[in-house]
Amino acid sequence: MKLKQLLSNLKGDKVIWSFLALLALFSFMPVFSASTNLAFGRDGDGNTLGYLVKHLAHLGMGFMIIYFVHKVPYHYFRVISRIGLPVVWGLLALTLFKGTNIGGANASRWLQLPFIGISFQTSSIAAIILYIYVARYLSKTRETPVTFKASFVELWIPVFITLVLILPANFSTTALMFVMVVMIAFVGKYQLKYIGYIMGMAIAGLLIFVALSKTFPDSKFFSRVDTWISRIENYGTDKEGEDEYQINAAKTAIASGNFTGVGPGKSVQRHFLPQSSSDFIYAIIVEEYGLVGGLGVLALYLLLLFRFVIAAHKANTLFGKLVVISLGFPLIFQALINMAVAVELLPVTGQTLPLISSGGSSIWMTCFALGIIINVTKKEEEIELEQKEAAKREEALQRLIDQELEADDKHIETGNYSIQDSSKNPMDAVINK
Repeated sequence: MKLKQLLSNLKGDKVIWSFLALLALFSFMPVFSASTNLAFGRDGDGNTLGYLVKHLAHLGMGFMIIYFVHKVPYHYFRVISRIGLPVVWGLLALTLFKGTNIGGANASRWLQLPFIGISFQTSSIAAIILYIYVARYLSKTRETPVTFKASFVELWIPVFITLVLILPANFSTTALMFVMVVMIAFVGKYQLKYIGYIMGMAIAGLLIFVALSKTFPDSKFFSRVDTWISRIENYGTDKEGEDEYQINAAKTAIASGNFTGVGPGKSVQRHFLPQSSSDFIYAIIVEEYGLVGGLGVLALYLLLLFRFVIAAHKANTLFGKLVVISLGFPLIFQALINMAVAVELLPVTGQTLPLISSGGSSIWMTCFALGIIINVTKKEEEIELEQKEAAKREEALQRLIDQELEADDKHIETGNYSIQDSSKNPMDAVINK
């Protein structure tokens, strides 16, 4: 009974809810299997049950985030984006200079909450706030023409400040965010020549940043630059290194999967892939479930993308349309990038597979974005429901009117009086009645 009550309280697009539930349920087997590497490497006992329980807790918290966020009117996020952007800049700056090491890597990506001990990737929340901020600006200026100077100050300076604070530690996330912002601007009818100016500025700024990193190689601000430059330079070569080792192990896993896979929990390469439960979990999926499982996961993400397009089309406001696009598309592109890295179509980026890879803050931020998307679809659903109820009320009222008219007609036909004066006394018609 409680489950039925809970499901009845879930508003918004039920198809999106279903796809999210399918991805979350499917994730348990790959995470349980791929966590063997961590269980032996960190704990030494090989027990992966603890990692499965932790993944269950992260997903449970994530779906609670979706539930509570989808109850908040999404128009509130207009104001939240403006207020939250300066807060995000402070968090990014703090992370950049006092970042926490996670497994000895990614030193400036994570920030640890004091007293709680939970670490989270500040670029994830920064991306969500920035996308909503861009959607808010474009929806506000859609009806009135804007100059490049005005839009550069109000739109692109906040965008570049956010990206510059992320770039030194995480080039792949910065690149993905910039591409997404440009895409949102294009969908929002921002002038193409202005987009060209911005792309030129971005390329010039990146070249200057790389030149500064070569000039000051010992600066902590540029400590990760050599890493992502070497990843790009070594992409497609046979040069030995940690990334090449991971790619070779991932390709071996994919080749071992064949059409139907070796079976759930029977992966061999999970013992050799350092990031088997997060960055390279797609390779483990293909190894255990074969081409069928790999294409099935890809199909789920593509169907979810198609549903996002439908939700954006149905949204009753321009802001709602842009919010769905700006938050939904990056999730799908992140999934495609993760899969492309596993098959060596792209260099190693460190992007996880949304809702499937293990992790805490990445799952929660993904669920936060999905909650806002479902919120937009809920508004459309509420409007449609109100229209249906109004139509039912009008139809019921019309039936009552028709019944009253029909009753009056029958009464007139069978009655003993008439308004015609057929007697000598003009008042007989009234008196007889």
